[in-house]
Amino acid sequence: MVETIPGGLRAPVHDQQPRIGYLCVVAAAALFAVNGTVSKVILDTGISSLRLTELRCAGALVGLGLLLAVVAPERLRVARRELPLLAAFGIAGVAATQWFYFVAIARLPVGIALLFEYTAPVLVALWARFVLHEPVRNRVWAALVLALGGLALVAQVWNGGSLNGLGVAAALAAALALAAYYLIGERSTTTRDPLSTTFWSFLFATAFWTVLQPWWSFPGGSLSGSTSLLGNIADISLPVWALAGWMVVLGTIAPFALTLTGLKHLPATRVGVVGMLEPVLASAVAWVWLGEALGAVQLAGGVVVLVGIVLAQTAR
Repeated sequence: MVETIPGGLRAPVHDQQPRIGYLCVVAAAALFAVNGTVSKVILDTGISSLRLTELRCAGALVGLGLLLAVVAPERLRVARRELPLLAAFGIAGVAATQWFYFVAIARLPVGIALLFEYTAPVLVALWARFVLHEPVRNRVWAALVLALGGLALVAQVWNGGSLNGLGVAAALAAALALAAYYLIGERSTTTRDPLSTTFWSFLFATAFWTVLQPWWSFPGGSLSGSTSLLGNIADISLPVWALAGWMVVLGTIAPFALTLTGLKHLPATRVGVVGMLEPVLASAVAWVWLGEALGAVQLAGGVVVLVGIVLAQTAR
């Protein structure tokens, strides 16, 4: 459910250290990649995608809130005029992206779900061209063709589609939500720093899910048991609450913080391109851990999609 933050404050030139930026972004991609499989194991216990999204948002909210309260409490202040945009960011971007992603990975291999979701930069470039009327390089058309062609190979459409239909629909919906996340976040970070923007987005996402699913109805017992880690390590079991803790701390808070650190040392476009490691690493983790192997045609399609996404990232 995702997860690269567009825009961001840039440090003065003499403070920028590209090597640190690359290390942070790669580490963030690796943590997000592992989190895809961890989340899939949690979903296998019977926790719904809605509840898992609610838990992830609330956990990240608490962690980011404590972090800001300690290191920069002044960033928690917010003007009333900022609230509508932050609410849209949290609900349409954060809450929706994560929910659709969880629905998708419950029905598709993790790497394939991410390939569909990560076509969001293509949608952003097209939105910029036709709605915002921004200058966009002609490579956006090549990006669109490559992304669509690559996804067709991944889905093996000539066989009538070899993937779960609901999973594909959820992954495409996640791409739309992620595009909204990019566009709204790009605007939000022009007036606020990225870390506090992320905190407020998780606050509104958590409030949204709390209204839909009150916390007093949360199935707390679902976190108290143990579960098999599935796949190639099915003989190992861990408490569900420990996996949920990983998802919140190492699968959300830590990679968000690493991405934000990377944005201090690298341009946002470069961060986005390096972030394309996530679907590659996620596929590798799911293959080693869960045995989710992709066919040769699907692997080729994945490479084509990634090339298209990189072109889209650099088209604006």
